Amino acid sequence: MQFPSRRRKFITNSQTELYGHPLQFYGQPPLENICLTEFEAFAVDRLKLLKTIENLGVSYVKLSDLYKKKLDSESKALNFPYRPDADDRKPQAGPSEYEKRRKDHISHFILRLAYCQTEDLRRWFIQQEVDLFRYRFNELYPPQKLEFLHRNNLQYDTISAEEKKPLRDKLVNSSYTVSGITVEEQDFYKVPFQDALDLVRTRKVYLKAGYVYIPHQDIVTIVLNDFRTRLSKALALTARSLPAVHSDERLQPLLNHLSHAYVGQDYSIQKNVGKISLDQIDSLSGKSFPLCMRQLHQSLRENHHLRHGGRMQYGLFLKGIGLSLEQALQFWRSEFIRGKVDADKFDKAYAYSVRHMFGKEGKRTDYTPYSCMKVILSNPPSQGDHHGCPFRHSEPELLKQKLQVYKVSPSGISQILELVKGMHVQLACQKYFELTHNIEEANFSLNHPNQYFIESQKALGGGKDVKRETDAPHKSQENPAAKGSGAAGESAANTSQGLAEMTEELDSYFQDA
Repeated sequence: MQFPSRRRKFITNSQTELYGHPLQFYGQPPLENICLTEFEAFAVDRLKLLKTIENLGVSYVKLSDLYKKKLDSESKALNFPYRPDADDRKPQAGPSEYEKRRKDHISHFILRLAYCQTEDLRRWFIQQEVDLFRYRFNELYPPQKLEFLHRNNLQYDTISAEEKKPLRDKLVNSSYTVSGITVEEQDFYKVPFQDALDLVRTRKVYLKAGYVYIPHQDIVTIVLNDFRTRLSKALALTARSLPAVHSDERLQPLLNHLSHAYVGQDYSIQKNVGKISLDQIDSLSGKSFPLCMRQLHQSLRENHHLRHGGRMQYGLFLKGIGLSLEQALQFWRSEFIRGKVDADKFDKAYAYSVRHMFGKEGKRTDYTPYSCMKVILSNPPSQGDHHGCPFRHSEPELLKQKLQVYKVSPSGISQILELVKGMHVQLACQKYFELTHNIEEANFSLNHPNQYFIESQKALGGGKDVKRETDAPHKSQENPAAKGSGAAGESAANTSQGLAEMTEELDSYFQDA
């Protein structure tokens, strides 16, 4: 790392060759020295790009024309590669294509350092990077895709017209996106079946003699699985080097701040504790709770019990909307004793877990409410459970019945089920919000159940009746050292004016996102 702005005059041939291609697997780390200012700028821009990808993913159908147009525009604005046919030999304004690819390469590895620290951070980073890779791979021309596969030792070759002719009917019948007319017009890849288990499992490809024949628009599934596996392993290896990185006082505050910025608000700071009474919860559950929490509330009222996963998900949500520890203990006790649990058993077996949520027991971790991503991806419900995301974990018919009970219109139910079918679960939840609040189009990207509650209160109260403040500081989920990292950030800011300005800009950006 160098503070002077001088660049290495000599860059290895391998790195020069790397930037000669529009897409890479990020298998080779950058080899040059960069100044701290460039390090910070690259990291912030990369994080802005990934945050845009997250917001677009819950606002639009992925890879739709509007999704691609907005992502293309953001990539261009942040000076990241966005055109696979770009060539430095052609005149262009702004940074050269080589500089854009260099920035893309270096910024990816910087964020690896920030996002390898916890499982939640790794999961978020992998998901956004995979979505970015999918967009870029689909924008490549067919010859570029084939070149990319071979360059990364994915030796999948297209079959010839002679091979394709006797398989024509099989390819049409097995690939739902292929018709008899298009078989001749598009490429098919011959791939060992063990590399395409997802496609085999869903019966989307023709299988013969240990090989599957994949139409070119579906080869991205294979490549994405490979990219996800490589990135997951790389993050695990990066985590081992963190002690050495954190010993550098210039980098540790910056990396901590970057890692805390991804989730936006975490709804853990209760500035309006007690403003919601227990008597209001039934009414609020029907008006302002997202479907996942409405489902948990209804199950609790009917069965007078929730399993641990449900208690954690719902209990932390209630904590986030303003329930105090005393109110929470009263709420859970009053409901459980209506069932098979008496007051003495509740105090012995369940009260501890409620106090634990509020950081009053055990390791004193002040747990934060679950984000949509955590609800969707971690601890899926099993038989008898009621937690999780209804749009992700419920059978379509059961979801349809639930929406009918909640008086969603038939056309609205069809729209939601279509989004669920396409695995756009957060977009389905946002559509549920719009339908239940009679809003044409929500002006936010939904990524947290407590955000749903606050936006609902704004909509119902004309933007004034908000139950709790929305200016909580950023921090990662279940992070007992958040206060300490904030102090470290302030200390570093005193020694580096540039870092202070960067963190202020980052705070402002993600509070507005």
